[in-house]
Amino acid sequence: MRSEYGLNRINQYHPVLPPVTDRTTGAERGRVESGTGFKDILKQKLATDPVKFSNHCQKRLEQNNIQLNQQQMDKLNYAVDKAEIKGARESCVIMEDMVFIVNITNRTVKTVVDGQRMKDNVFTNIDSAVII
Repeated sequence: MRSEYGLNRINQYHPVLPPVTDRTTGAERGRVESGTGFKDILKQKLATDPVKFSNHCQKRLEQNNIQLNQQQMDKLNYAVDKAEIKGARESCVIMEDMVFIVNITNRTVKTVVDGQRMKDNVFTNIDSAVII
């Protein structure tokens, strides 16, 4: 008796939802359009936001005669993507003989340090490091 009273009281405040009449499978419900899955949308999002360079960083690249090739840019974008997925905000990306300080939120490289100037440097205000 007591359980019936409690059940009726719960149903009074939380009515039972009508049965689902949709006969689609779980895989069909997850798709928005044919061929547009989460993986595709994620790839499109990541492909549209390449890493940018601040004015300060561009000056450093010119002063030190550093030119990044496409493979290095791809690695840098990959490192920023990984840091973003982990929730980083300011990251130190170490690649080959260079260090990039990157604002992950804006996807902007703030500064670059080449191998010759890397010794005895202290990097502050970073919350992560990515080594590629």
